[in-house]
Amino acid sequence: MSIDLPLQTPWHTQAAQAFPHHIFLKSIGIPAFIAMFFGAYFYLLKYPVHPVTLMPITLLDRLINFQPAAVPLYVSLWVYVSLAPAFLSSRRELYVYALGMTATCLTGLLVFYFWPTAVPAAEIDWGLYPSVDFLKTMDAAGNACPSLHVATAVFTGAWLHFILRRFGAPLWLLLANSVWCIGIAYSTLATRQHVAVDMWAGLALGLITGFMSLRYIRPVSASDRTGTDTG
Repeated sequence: MSIDLPLQTPWHTQAAQAFPHHIFLKSIGIPAFIAMFFGAYFYLLKYPVHPVTLMPITLLDRLINFQPAAVPLYVSLWVYVSLAPAFLSSRRELYVYALGMTATCLTGLLVFYFWPTAVPAAEIDWGLYPSVDFLKTMDAAGNACPSLHVATAVFTGAWLHFILRRFGAPLWLLLANSVWCIGIAYSTLATRQHVAVDMWAGLALGLITGFMSLRYIRPVSASDRTGTDTG
């Protein structure tokens, strides 16, 4: 006599089912958080309290050429960081995610307050590259270390990996998440918005806050994989 095992709900169906959960909270909370962050970020950028330290150029910075085509990848962070909370269906998980992201950004802002840093001026005529010139106008190369661009990407990457595994997503999607995250980190160097030291510091910050926050989320279970857990 055979026993019929419950069929796993396809990952894309689980994602579609999770997306509408707490849609009002997500649609208000995500833009509000980004707006508050930018307010504090640009204030510290414009009015540093202490003398600004220039970050050192390392071998990795010399190996990675300036790539203006990397600007769209750099800007794609703002789409990327919205994906993880968009596919959380539990209010508790949304709160844990928000606290973890807040800890990531607040840590960076505290460092910027007590130790303002900037990227050394590159010998590049930005006027020849309109997209990069616009980026430099909007986001001057200050508040450099740690790179919050990298930190928030890595934090999001860790959460997306967890969410995709819980959905039972295919390997190619897990790899795509990793490639996108790495690409964003690469773009910070290729656009000369950051140097390698900033990137490594941001990587460490994002990993620490990402995995610490995920410790408060229960691990993937059989019920998660069959789609029977509603959170």
